[in-house]
Amino acid sequence: MDYLLTYDVSSTGCKAAIVTIDGHLFRTTFESYPTYYPQPLWSEQDPEDWWQAIIRSTKRVMDASRIEADQVIGLAFCTTMTNIVVMDAQRKLLRPCIFWMDGRAGEEARYIMRKLGGEKVFTQIIGATASGKDLIPKYLWLKRNEPEIYDQGDVFLDASGYLLYRTTGEMAYEWSVASGLGLFNFKTKKFDSFLMRFFGLDPGKFPQLVRSIDKVGGLTQVAADELGLLPDIPVFGGAGDPMIAAVGSGTVSEGDAYLNLGTSAFIGVLTSKQLTGRRGLATIQSADPDMLMLFGETSTAGASLDWAVRELYGAELDSEGLAKMDRDVEQAEPGAGGLIFTPWMFGERCPIPDESLRGAFINLSINRTRQQMARAIYEGIAYNLRWIIDSIDELYGIKCETLRVLGGGAQGLPWLRIIADVTGCKLEVLPDPRERLAVGAALVAAIGLNIYPSFEALKSLVQVEFVIEPDSSHQDIYDRQYAAYRRIYPALRDLYHDLNR
Repeated sequence: MDYLLTYDVSSTGCKAAIVTIDGHLFRTTFESYPTYYPQPLWSEQDPEDWWQAIIRSTKRVMDASRIEADQVIGLAFCTTMTNIVVMDAQRKLLRPCIFWMDGRAGEEARYIMRKLGGEKVFTQIIGATASGKDLIPKYLWLKRNEPEIYDQGDVFLDASGYLLYRTTGEMAYEWSVASGLGLFNFKTKKFDSFLMRFFGLDPGKFPQLVRSIDKVGGLTQVAADELGLLPDIPVFGGAGDPMIAAVGSGTVSEGDAYLNLGTSAFIGVLTSKQLTGRRGLATIQSADPDMLMLFGETSTAGASLDWAVRELYGAELDSEGLAKMDRDVEQAEPGAGGLIFTPWMFGERCPIPDESLRGAFINLSINRTRQQMARAIYEGIAYNLRWIIDSIDELYGIKCETLRVLGGGAQGLPWLRIIADVTGCKLEVLPDPRERLAVGAALVAAIGLNIYPSFEALKSLVQVEFVIEPDSSHQDIYDRQYAAYRRIYPALRDLYHDLNR
């Protein structure tokens, strides 16, 4: 029997998975790696940590599955996006990866907006204010603050491109990941070299573009020896985690929508239309070369829960720690007694792109309990998701009435019920929700191998495990709390800028 080997290279670690060609998960293993926060707003990872985690997880998953190396017929990656990896001409890493959470480039973001006529004009043209979390500002930060590294850099990559290089020896930037740069032309499917030069970037430092389903190369002998695999296994372009999430959830037709609940939470709507971004929403390239995706991400969804388990409960970040919090959440009333939590723990992307934001409990009083605080955290993330969903409707007339749900957060029933009640959306929860990205990457490779003729053909492979309908009896309290939630940012925006800029 043939299998596909895929990797979900996430914010916290690498998940290696053996998947059958019809999308069934066979075995999976996970290896963690750290994130470093050397200065306020900075967030970095070591690409070598990614590779070592891939080596360890590959050997473990192959041993656990007891399949032979010659049964692996294809390999693909799912990675985080909007990272910066810099390598010199000798293919040496010149610095740690500037990670997607990183918000150091606020001044460069403001410079870009001034260059295009100021924040108001920039927002009218682009659809949202520039943020220190965006890639163009990060590249300008690198050029201004580490000019020797920028000059020595022979090639700029994202996490995806680095791992494609380590496995195939080829330099490549995959379409969907490239679209997160803000310099990808959706019509020509090429980098916009004019815009690159306009912003002061060198087009020659960016490698060739490939599609998710393209064979980038065969596994090199060196990589095969390190991984314990056979050389020449086809390695496909893969895609960024939002696009792979769409594939793994069966979100493959016009208007289909999904919700991924992980360290961040993101909503994606598949579309053939190139829509101008607003409120941090962006049009990005889908894994399907013929489709795009309207995408909105709240940066610290699961990360807010992790913080609460650690700091409010003194528990480990495991299923037992989250179960304690779940029990408390279920004991508190909807609306948490009027307590509101803003889940902007490390800046925000959508629906208010602003790296200066931070989390807060609003309306905290002496008689509030830990149970209510826990529920307010779950509800605060749900309010932010509702704001994204409402923005998609208000700005584009697209109603997300049903969401396919995946990611680690999809295993928490109290959180799912709250999200359904707050947003009013029907949630279709998928089997093995933590593993859907690994499955999605496998299905991309399967199309690359011509096992399936199109992305549409994958729809029947992804079945829903159960459905959560919203409870309308909580609508009044959540409508009132949500209206108050949307007033917090305008009220505190200037204060956050003073404190955190």
